[in-house]
Parts: sequence; C-alpha cells; structure tokens
Amino acid sequence: MFNFTPDYFYSLILSFPGILIAISFHEMAHGYAADSMGDPTPKNAGRLTLNPLKHIDPLGLISMLLFRFGWAKPVPVNPGNFKDRKKGMIVVALAGVLTNLLLAFFGMAAYYAVAPLRNEALKTILFFIYYYNIVFAVFNIIPIPPLDGSQILVLFLPPKALMTYYKYQRYGMILIFILAFTGILWFVIGPFIDGIEYLFSEIWVRVFSLIWS
Repeated sequence: MFNFTPDYFYSLILSFPGILIAISFHEMAHGYAADSMGDPTPKNAGRLTLNPLKHIDPLGLISMLLFRFGWAKPVPVNPGNFKDRKKGMIVVALAGVLTNLLLAFFGMAAYYAVAPLRNEALKTILFFIYYYNIVFAVFNIIPIPPLDGSQILVLFLPPKALMTYYKYQRYGMILIFILAFTGILWFVIGPFIDGIEYLFSEIWVRVFSLIWS
C-alpha cells in the first residue's frame, strides 16, 4: 500500500497544511454554527478557534495522512439549547461540509493563480489544500455515525428505523474502516470527489483563461 520513498515523505509533508486547514475550518464552522443557533457549548469548550491542536484527533490525523480519509475531534453540541432543534442540527451538520467546499473552491483558484510561477512545492501545497477540503466534505456527508451526514439522517428516520440506528450507531466507525480497507468507501465517494474537482476546475479554467488571454 505504501511506497516509502523520499518522494512519498516529501508529498506527505506538503499535504500536512491542507489536512490541518480542512480539519480546523470544518470543526470551527460546526462550533460557530451551533453558537449562532443558541448553543454556547462549543464556545465554552474553546472550540471557536482555528488552532488545529483544539480539533485534532491523533488517530484521525494519522488515518488522513496515510489513507486520505480521517476525522477530527467532534465539537461538543447540546441540541437542547437550539431554538429550533431540527433546524439547528441541520445547520450545524452542514456548516462544516459547506465550509470545506468553499475552501476547496478558492483553494483551487489559488492553485491556478500560481501556475505561471512554476513553483512546484507551492502548487503541490495548494493542490492538497483544495483536494483535502473536497475529501473532508464528501467523507463527512456520508450518513454513517458519527459523521455529519448521520446527524441529518436521524432527523428524518421513522421511529422504528431510528431505534435500529441508535442500536447499531456505536459500530459506525468499524463499518467505515471496513468500507475503507475493502475499497468500497473510495468506490462510492470517489466519483463525488472527482465530480466536484472537475466542476470547480471547469469554472476556474474558464476564469483564468479570460484573465490570461
């Protein structure tokens, strides 16, 4: 699976800023969304910050570096504080995903903007910034607990299905690892990652072709 060459470790180092940015903005967005909906729990926990040390889950970071999927330390949220519980849960769950997509969009703009400089290290860093933000967005929208998509799913499940969900939700991470190591995870989310990357690229290629023409 791994090819431990100098190029491998060089790429690993250059990917680190992208991973930290994706994690920190994603979790901070959850915190600010919860705070805006009336829940001070993230603020009281010190999670309204871009300091990656507040958001990193060590195992999730290692997984992100090695397998290109991972997770952060969940932001504590108390839905009971929301003025509108259902709306609050949806807003908080989507905040991280939408923030990652926004960062990916403008990260790709920066990638194309520096292309004429022929600075390969800078281009690689910017590539990983937009790439990992797309990956983090798509991965987190999967409706498997404890990912963001599952927080939206439970709001629309009928009572019987909801009971089944709560019964098996503790096995969510085990299921994710199984899907990852069997290749099923990337088979499912890969086309979405590629599709978003293609869409953003089409937009910025057209924009910069006008600028450079």
